[in-house]
Amino acid sequence: YLNASFENDTIIYHKHVNLGIAVDVEKGLMVPNVKEIEKMTLREIAVQTEKLIEDARTNKLNPDCLSGGTFTITNLGMFGIESFSPIINKPEVAILGINKIAEKPVVINKEIVIRPMMNLSLTTDHSLVDGALSAKFLKEVVEIIENPYLLID
Repeated sequence: YLNASFENDTIIYHKHVNLGIAVDVEKGLMVPNVKEIEKMTLREIAVQTEKLIEDARTNKLNPDCLSGGTFTITNLGMFGIESFSPIINKPEVAILGINKIAEKPVVINKEIVIRPMMNLSLTTDHSLVDGALSAKFLKEVVEIIENPYLLID
C-alpha cells in the first residue's frame, strides 16, 4: 500500500518499486529514482544509487530518471538531524526519512551500554495508508536494518 500513488483521484498500486532518492544539489532538491529496484541485488542498488546521486550533483541526469517514482527515501542524518518530518513527494503516498546515527546509552540485558542509534521518520498519506499499516511497515524496515542478513536469499 505504500508503493502507490494518486492519479486524478484514482489510487494506483504499482507493480514495480521505483525508489526515489532525495539529493541535495546546488539549486535545491532533486529526486531521481532507481527503476524496478525489487529486481536488483544490493550491490546493483548501491551502484545505481551512487550513479544517480553523482549525475544529479553534476547536472548529468537523464530526465527519465526524475519521473515515475513510487516511494522516496530522504536523508538528513548527514546534516546532524536526529528527527524530522519528511514531506511526501506527490503523487506518491509515502516517504522514509533517515536521521543521524549517534552513540546513545541503551539498556541491553539490564545493563546500560553505548550503541549506535538512529531514528527513522515515515510520512504517509492517511487518505490511503492508515497509521497501523505505516507502523507495521516501519517495524519491518527496522527489523531489516537491525538484522541485515534477512536481505540475503
